[in-house]
Amino acid sequence: MIKKVGVIGSGQMGNGIAHVAALAGFDVVLNDVTADRLKSGMATINGNLSRQVAKKFITEDARKQAVARIALADSMEGLSDCDLVIEAVFENMDIKKEVFGKLDAIAKKDAILASNTSYLDVDEIASVTGRPEQVLGMHFFSPANVMRLLEVVRGQKTTKPVIATVMQLARKIGKVAVLVGVCHGFVGNRMLSQRQREAQKLILEGAMPWDVDRVLYDFGLPMGPFAMSDLAGLDIGWSKETSKSSTIREILCEMGRRGQKTGAGFYDYDEARNAKPSPVVEKIVLDFAAQKGINRRSISNEEILERCIYPMINEGAKILQEGIAQRASDIDIVWINGYGWPVYRGGPMFYADLVGPGRILAKLKEFEATMGSDFTPAPLLEKLVAQGKRFQDL
Repeated sequence: MIKKVGVIGSGQMGNGIAHVAALAGFDVVLNDVTADRLKSGMATINGNLSRQVAKKFITEDARKQAVARIALADSMEGLSDCDLVIEAVFENMDIKKEVFGKLDAIAKKDAILASNTSYLDVDEIASVTGRPEQVLGMHFFSPANVMRLLEVVRGQKTTKPVIATVMQLARKIGKVAVLVGVCHGFVGNRMLSQRQREAQKLILEGAMPWDVDRVLYDFGLPMGPFAMSDLAGLDIGWSKETSKSSTIREILCEMGRRGQKTGAGFYDYDEARNAKPSPVVEKIVLDFAAQKGINRRSISNEEILERCIYPMINEGAKILQEGIAQRASDIDIVWINGYGWPVYRGGPMFYADLVGPGRILAKLKEFEATMGSDFTPAPLLEKLVAQGKRFQDL
């Protein structure tokens, strides 16, 4: 039974996790390497809780109780009596393994150890501990105090009681938990990478970033991939030292166009952060395509939508085939609760059944013939079509 939750890392993700755990009635130990970072993290938690009070989501008394439940620790020794410890540090395998190695020696023997990784191999992280059966992934979505989705990632050796305990905790902290397996990006980010790849190809072949974004916004998503990149910051994972102008994103970062925070990214922004298409970016795209020897052409809205959405559905079929997700509806829950998929379209796999798996298969084969193996259909999709079945029949 979990009574005390430890959180390693007091940045945006860590303080969001601490926030929801404390508000749900758990004692929390928030850990970071310096007192200043902890002070900053606690100030953010206080501010977010106060906004919830102002909006009448919680009472002032609930805010005070939540704050009182959070203890700060600038040493990992402070996590020694926690029942569950969630690591929320930088997304780097070496750093995470170092943290888990230290944590394994400090945490009590029956404590569950979780990583908030959004991409990395949970089994590799677990391998540095003497308790891989008590290690799993808890992939919260940012901001963790707002977003409802939690991907619970079962490792190769994670036991069923550990999974059940964490799924139960997820409900208590107000999250919609989906159990997924280990692979790069799990369910949501693995499918998202398919859309991102096609979006990048489309702007070289003939579309502009705002064309792609408009089509996906009209489909019902809250924003398109380029607006989303600007919001998150184009320099996430970008390094000035290794940047070689090899992608449009690298060129933009090198120019200081790093998204909304700098007033310019794929779009130009005014003081109120309203976006407008950028002539600078249009020229960069045209010059880059010419440099790569790409003959640009007119691309229809229909092609933009099909190339962004159908490869995601195809990847969803692979995820089901590999057992990474147990059912098609689990994939839909991930996308509705974590990525803003329009509820009225029922999630990508439900949408695939509406469009018809046969139509999607035919279009993927058409794209494969002209654009290559990025569109090779998943064997499960071919099997469904051959049997006249839909994803919901699985």
